[in-house]
Amino acid sequence: QVQLVESGGGLVQPGGSLSLACAASGDRFRLFTMEWHRQPPGKSRELVAQIFPAGNRNYLDSVKGRFTISRDNAKKTVYLQMNSLKPEDTAVYYCNRAVPRWGWGQGTQVTVSS
Repeated sequence: QVQLVESGGGLVQPGGSLSLACAASGDRFRLFTMEWHRQPPGKSRELVAQIFPAGNRNYLDSVKGRFTISRDNAKKTVYLQMNSLKPEDTAVYYCNRAVPRWGWGQGTQVTVSS
């Protein structure tokens, strides 16, 4: 069973930046499309960004130009650089592979507030 450990969340003012990381256990990490999801308070979880094995990326429209997903296959880690943060980015952020997904990790809380 692959385990996912997210880190890097915190409290930041609007316009600030945070860098999230997600370390995965297990083998063959490089073969999988990896994703960042988020769950805002009282709302459903949503897909924020994807990175495919070849390195191409997709983003939720509301984060395009502000967030960047990247990966380090040697470290089995996926990253999310978040710039120009807005209060509506407040959520618990999770990573996972694309369907079929592994079990979810504990997530990391991102709070954007002045």
